[in-house]
Amino acid sequence: MRRAVMMGALLLWTAGCGEEAPQVPFAPPRAGGATTVDNRTSLAFAQPAANLRPEYDRLHRDGDAAFEAIFVPAPSRVNPGLGPTYNNVSCNGCHLRNGRGMPVMGPTAQRTQLLVRVSLPEGMPEHPYGAVPVPGLGLQVRDQAVYGAMPPASLTLSWVESTGQYADGTPYSLRSPRVNIAPSDGSALPPNMLMSLRLPPPVFGLGLLEALPLETLRALEDPDDRDGDGISGRMNEVWDAALHTLVPGRFGWKANSPHLLQQSAEAYFNDMGISSPLFPEPDGTHELTPELLEAAVFYSQSLGVPARAALEDPVVQRGEMLFRSLGCESCHRETLETGASAYEELAFQSIHPYTDMLLHDMGPELADGRPDGAATGTEWRTPALWGLGLTHTVLPYSGFLHDGRARTIEEAVLWHGGEALAARDGFRALSNDDRAALMKFLGSL
Repeated sequence: MRRAVMMGALLLWTAGCGEEAPQVPFAPPRAGGATTVDNRTSLAFAQPAANLRPEYDRLHRDGDAAFEAIFVPAPSRVNPGLGPTYNNVSCNGCHLRNGRGMPVMGPTAQRTQLLVRVSLPEGMPEHPYGAVPVPGLGLQVRDQAVYGAMPPASLTLSWVESTGQYADGTPYSLRSPRVNIAPSDGSALPPNMLMSLRLPPPVFGLGLLEALPLETLRALEDPDDRDGDGISGRMNEVWDAALHTLVPGRFGWKANSPHLLQQSAEAYFNDMGISSPLFPEPDGTHELTPELLEAAVFYSQSLGVPARAALEDPVVQRGEMLFRSLGCESCHRETLETGASAYEELAFQSIHPYTDMLLHDMGPELADGRPDGAATGTEWRTPALWGLGLTHTVLPYSGFLHDGRARTIEEAVLWHGGEALAARDGFRALSNDDRAALMKFLGSL
């Protein structure tokens, strides 16, 4: 679709036989459909959906409070259940202002935002496609502990710089992370341990992505690349903790969660050590109330999507055409339609998330080597690009890509490989002006 070229113009059409039809103003694409909010400030990701009905105001505000709640060890009258080991003390501690986290690690909860998933390549998983826990570490390294307890390990992060250049000779620099895991008891790590570094992703617009019909996403799959375009996306298959069966995955860097309820419950359990109705204690009890979990889930479902900017800028329009001509839209699908939803605000919306929600092989440079569900160690789910240009407005110095290695959008593009290799090479071959135009388009999202 070439709508951006027509931004700000009037579409004139005729009804035939020389009869002049009424002039109809062109409707610019609204990123989140009717949920779109016209806010591009540092609070752009924290706005309720523009069409949120008044009867849901209270639940949204309760969810906002749940998202910001700082948990403490039990017993406590307010927010008990933290630990005994954990990575952070609140949802907002990782998803700062509902955006990406910062690629930092440190000795305090306020500085730990990168998470380290670990597993063994063989053993007896709990369920098909399940990961095998690492003795002493589990499936996620919790590097902090409540008073009187000892975290299982400490984490340190360093970066390795590499250089390259564009076809016109312009140099660039990239960095990749190195994580050191030091078990607190001094023991050695299993030599075959698999590890994946994860940066918390943005949380707005997720209700719309959850409302995308499964048949829509299945229609986008092409696991055997039958059309020969070099793109072979597919859905993940993951364990549904409520249904106790394998279902398609949608959320997370590898589409490793089936729905927002499970993703939220997993975050409470893995990141904060808080049990819930979905992930209870061994005796069946849980620390998180169903009401608080429901509110937290609704909050992520009911956040609005910030509107695009500079739609009439000719440089942005040229960048959008370059985005398409390079083949970026093969994975970053501009337009999708939601289906039925429990919330009419999310139902039957034309949205522009720039994702296909599918797994793609991104090549060896981005590979973590750790399977997740049916996803291989080189596959990642296409992230949505809406709000991309506001990333550093919301949180300066936050990172891009799954592990925060990219400091800028440009660096993120340069890391693409695998199925996106041709698009990346095409980007590297562009002139400086065309690269700048593409970056300006991505910054307008």
